Amino acid sequence: MIEHTPLIITLSMIAAFLVGLSKGGLPSVGAAAVPLLAIVMSPVMAAALLLPIFVVSDMVGLYLYRHHFSARNLVILTPASIIGVAIGWYFSASLSAEFIGFLVGVVGIVFCLNAWFGARFRTRVREADVPRGVFWGAITGFTSFVSHTGAPPFQMYVLPQQLDKLTFAGTTTILFAIVNAVKLIPYWQLGQFSRFDTTLVLWLAPVSLLGAVAGRRITGYIPEWLFFRLIQIALMILSLKLVFDYVKTLVA
Repeated sequence: MIEHTPLIITLSMIAAFLVGLSKGGLPSVGAAAVPLLAIVMSPVMAAALLLPIFVVSDMVGLYLYRHHFSARNLVILTPASIIGVAIGWYFSASLSAEFIGFLVGVVGIVFCLNAWFGARFRTRVREADVPRGVFWGAITGFTSFVSHTGAPPFQMYVLPQQLDKLTFAGTTTILFAIVNAVKLIPYWQLGQFSRFDTTLVLWLAPVSLLGAVAGRRITGYIPEWLFFRLIQIALMILSLKLVFDYVKTLVA
């Protein structure tokens, strides 16, 4: 059971605010929430604590972006992501979250390097297509289930489409709202929610809602080129941390 020490409460509130920002349109920001809480608790416990916060803040995100989304991407990615969650549930007892994070981190690093230095090899915008969407959607659901790090594979598929920032943010918010709601069932079945006092979630929910509103305002004011560059930088930082976390397990 999580103790309600001042440090844990403070870090939990910061993590909840980051989750809210991600639902308000800054998707990569929320990926830092679990690593932040892992300072004071196990990553598994941190993921379980934050899942209800993700779901609550999703409600605000769904309202804010109800008119801004890519229907084709959602039709392709949603069932694929749900399948990925089911795969993660099935293999949850035998796969290391650090190893999955390592694979996602490598992919994210390659993507960022290509985005920054490989422009001369790109001749056209990539459209949303079913084979790639099913592949990346399944990985998105799988990694989201394991450690709430579904953003890198999602971005690998969607960023090359060069959607406008509001459509990108809305598609992200709606997809992960569905994925997070689906994840409640396996998390409950695995007994993850019994590890903490639910009153802590009640304290954190308003903080995440405030973060969602703030994230929507920030998204509306940031220039489009800066918006996507910030996402790429956040993706690189997250990817490097995922790789580093796995390397630490090998040398420990």
